[in-house]
Amino acid sequence: MAGGRRITLAVDIGGTFTDLEFRDSLSGETHSLKSPTTPDDPARGLTEAVALAGERFGFAPGDVSLILHGTTIATNAILTRDLPKGALVTTAGFEDVLEIGRHARTDIYALRGPDRTVLIPRRRRFGAPGRIDARGNEVRPLDPPALAGVVEAVAATDVEAVAICLLNAFANPAHEIAIRDALAARLPGLAISCSHEVSPEIREFERTATTALNALLVPVIARYATTLRARLAEAGIGAPVLLIQSNGGAISLDAAARLPVRLLLSGPSGGVLAAQALARRLGIPDVAGVDMGGTSYDVAVVAGGECGVVAQGEIDGLPVRAPMVEMITIGAGGGSVAHLDATGRLMVGPRSAGAMPGPVCYRRGGEEPTVTDVNLILGRLDGARFLGGRFALDREAARAALEARIARPLGLDLDRAAAGVLAVVNAKLAASIKTALFARGLDPRDFALMSFGGAGGLHACEVAEELGVRRVIFPRDPSTFSAHGILSSDIRHDLSRAGIMRPEEASLPALAAMATELQEAGEALLEADGIDPGRRRMSFSADIRYRGQAFELMTDFPEGPLSATTLSELRERFEAQHRRRFSFDDPAEAVEIVTLRLTATGLLGEEGAAAPAYAASEAAEPGSRPVHVDGAWTEVPVIRQLSLAPGALVEGPAVVEQDYTTMLIPGGWSLTMKETGDMIAEKRA
Repeated sequence: MAGGRRITLAVDIGGTFTDLEFRDSLSGETHSLKSPTTPDDPARGLTEAVALAGERFGFAPGDVSLILHGTTIATNAILTRDLPKGALVTTAGFEDVLEIGRHARTDIYALRGPDRTVLIPRRRRFGAPGRIDARGNEVRPLDPPALAGVVEAVAATDVEAVAICLLNAFANPAHEIAIRDALAARLPGLAISCSHEVSPEIREFERTATTALNALLVPVIARYATTLRARLAEAGIGAPVLLIQSNGGAISLDAAARLPVRLLLSGPSGGVLAAQALARRLGIPDVAGVDMGGTSYDVAVVAGGECGVVAQGEIDGLPVRAPMVEMITIGAGGGSVAHLDATGRLMVGPRSAGAMPGPVCYRRGGEEPTVTDVNLILGRLDGARFLGGRFALDREAARAALEARIARPLGLDLDRAAAGVLAVVNAKLAASIKTALFARGLDPRDFALMSFGGAGGLHACEVAEELGVRRVIFPRDPSTFSAHGILSSDIRHDLSRAGIMRPEEASLPALAAMATELQEAGEALLEADGIDPGRRRMSFSADIRYRGQAFELMTDFPEGPLSATTLSELRERFEAQHRRRFSFDDPAEAVEIVTLRLTATGLLGEEGAAAPAYAASEAAEPGSRPVHVDGAWTEVPVIRQLSLAPGALVEGPAVVEQDYTTMLIPGGWSLTMKETGDMIAEKRA
């Protein structure tokens, strides 16, 4: 690198904007930038954002040494069903497991259950001969002629991807491997996913659904990886690219193409990890982190300084058996469309205008009013300074759309219609936070709200009031906070082995053998990533349940060698966790370990690196504008965040602006600038 300069880039491609944050090795400084997403070719938007950052901050493409990339490619492919044709090969007699699923009633008052999402139709699901029992013993061998028939049946379907998920393959994958090899020999280039590699755990339905999702996403991510490499090469960027997983860790492009199901919360997970780090730094251990972008609103809980990680999540009704940060997402963002339903009720979202055409005020062909349009109409946004003045907004177009679509049909004046849209969306945002906290037995009033994302600052204090929350935290760069979290990501591999046993001394030999196998596999993966031994970290956890329970809790192992003492402490940790989550435990009941897990981490950044110092970098320029706040139009001060020195106090009502986001401080609130550059708004008594 010229002059030894190295730029580490973090890129978070959302539905509306591409967020970028980078660290300069020479100065140690971090900078952020926001650019519109290009939905037709997200890789083009990424390289355009990098080029724009290079022009603004003075670095060349060759200075980029590493790209950490969060993406919604996998999630969007599932939500839009933009997936290739796929087939499923499973144990004969189990071809219908995807449709049978679990007989859980999500709505106990419904007369019929919801339609199940099945991504692979029955005509492309094939039963394979042979059988493995739960202990991994071969009960019935593979029949070569019958196996050949299955391979030919798959070949006749002309599919791009095949999922192989056999009964008890987590205990013995020999039959899956044989079928995979036979398919690969007959159909070179076919994307094949095996359950023993994707999700080697018990529960046939969840394992099959996860493997099927992975298989269907392999061609999608492989194509994106090819396009991204080509775009970067055209831009003169030869840096390696790591994609961010749902667990917040990074993996290589090649590894992501093999296990794309682990990318489903790729971008949002960075924000959760950043929220956890900031909560610890500020000494505020209990926060609800909320990320409001152009399309969605993500809620994650940091309790006691820790964010939750779960072994299984869900996307669009489909279970995903893979470690991921615990969060809930609703369709509510700056681009969420305000509309009237069939009964004339005012609704906001979940439909979004996205980046193209975007809100009406973008002047890109949008015709339906959005949350961003309403904030502009009510003076909360400065249309002339949007995105640092690079993207002027059309207020009159927004007013005309709201008048035609909402105000006139409801018989309201424009101000009341706009305020009504904000009231509806704020109620939705507050309800999602309540859901996330109530599900864990937590009271919102005991938490601070940490607001980030480009649209979050305009709603945070009003949502907090609805929740009874008296403190709101705004990170230093809230608009690109998820990218900031991604910038601090390390390489992470999650491995697991299923085996039901008691946490007792008699189980030590079996557990030790599983732990050794996992650790050797983790070391091999980090070796392939080029991570030095001194920068590797291994940590174990276990999925534990009371005997007879239908679910488990992921519980961290105590530090130290495996022994009867550590197993006893492991049980105590599980019961304490169960007590926190469900308000009871049962020391007399038998406890079972269901799955042993290993997290193999390769450290990329500097451990314990301090956040860069903050100081005011702009001269204060007094200004004000009319803003509709607290139910009326008021002339309020408009303050540039970069003009606030540490310790500065802003009394509401006021507007605090950055290039890429705006924070509204209502009356009765005050905002204080911290030494770190983060801001805390508090409700006055």
